Amino acid sequence: VSPGTMLCSNLRPAVPHLLLRRLVGTATSRMVATKRPEILSVSLAFEDPSAFRVKSLGELLRALGVFHLCSFPVLVNNCGKLMTAARTILGRRGFSLLLRPTIYAQFVAGENEMEISQSMGKMSLMGLRPMLAVPIEEDLGESIGEKRYDDNMVAMLECVRMSHSNAWSKDPMMQLKITALLSPEMCVKLTTLIAQQPYDLSLLVRAMDGEMVTFPGLEEKEAAHFLCGLQRLNKVAEASVNKVRVLVDAEYTYMNPALTLVTMALMKKFNKDGAWIWNTYQCYLKESRSLLLEALNLSQAEGFCLGVKLVRGAYMDKERKLAEKECQVDPIHPSWEETNKSNSYNGCLDVMLEAIAQKPDRYRIIVATHNEESVRRAAKRMEEWGIEKDGGSVCFGQLLGMCDHVSLTLAKEGYPVYKSVPYGSVDDTLPYLVRRAQENRTVLQGIRKERDLLRQELRHRMRRSMRGGS
Repeated sequence: VSPGTMLCSNLRPAVPHLLLRRLVGTATSRMVATKRPEILSVSLAFEDPSAFRVKSLGELLRALGVFHLCSFPVLVNNCGKLMTAARTILGRRGFSLLLRPTIYAQFVAGENEMEISQSMGKMSLMGLRPMLAVPIEEDLGESIGEKRYDDNMVAMLECVRMSHSNAWSKDPMMQLKITALLSPEMCVKLTTLIAQQPYDLSLLVRAMDGEMVTFPGLEEKEAAHFLCGLQRLNKVAEASVNKVRVLVDAEYTYMNPALTLVTMALMKKFNKDGAWIWNTYQCYLKESRSLLLEALNLSQAEGFCLGVKLVRGAYMDKERKLAEKECQVDPIHPSWEETNKSNSYNGCLDVMLEAIAQKPDRYRIIVATHNEESVRRAAKRMEEWGIEKDGGSVCFGQLLGMCDHVSLTLAKEGYPVYKSVPYGSVDDTLPYLVRRAQENRTVLQGIRKERDLLRQELRHRMRRSMRGGS
């Protein structure tokens, strides 16, 4: 099999032992050799409520109100039904008036470019960088036809334009869901096919370039749709290269191998001199470490730069239910603690930071997490291995409206911090808000610390106001 053949998902051969020993062994020896006393700033304890000084009183009160609602499991678990009922009772306009100043304003940047620019301007003043996200994605049974996929491509190109043309940050990023441009059914079919007969990345690159190629195993109509999808992705990548870094999201395990195949083909074409296309690795999956090592191996063999978005993952409930329904082994680690351990999030983090320490111009990572321990670990490893805070190879990321005590503290300490920023109308973003609330319920219900810090800051302002008025 040629180096360009993409070996995806559950039926891939094992990661070459030589690569595994070299990456993990080198990382371990370097850690032992350079271990130094803890000298990180005490502020990375993320205990300082003054991080919220940059927020207005209204923003503090809104965050406290929204987080209080999110602390009730019954509300989070049933938010989709509740929002549907509220929309039916209040009507579209009334529902929008209720949602816009509250949940929508907390987690969404705005509907049009003027609103988005205002939100991004505030974010820039806080030292944070936006990572725009068009909240379009599909699952099986939701396919929408070529015209709608073309419309989605136009929305993605607009996202590239806004990310690049506005001076919100010096190194702009955006998120992209492949299922906005290529049907989930096609991704599932591809996942099955490449497990049996791996596709060569060059085949996809040729298709992106407009060449009429034959895709093994696809019927004529399927092949035509795949070709259209690849060319849509190619247009977005062409518009973004040397301007905006495009972070491709991972989705469900039954389609992720196909998403990775397509993303690696984009990397092969566009990441020759820098990491402009990135892939996402979900560390709640038991196979996440081997997937990452395989990507490193492939990037070396093919000579392209690798960009990695490292997340814990957000589709846990659905993945577990599906595995149980189909009598398959649960692909998710059994506990939060297991996800954090050396064989998953922390292990992947160490492997990538070690690769970056050796070749900072070839590898990049965004440590996309709300977990304080992982953030501190990343900062510590950067210090141990001599990776510059502002060198461009490592940055951090959290969701807009959440975990601001971590984001603002990191920015204050000089680390590049991005916030995932969805935008669109209330109707457009409602599925996103519902899905995020349900998928991140463990995060939403674990925001007690942020609520406490917000209350401390609010009390501080009230005392200051009373002293000033006396």
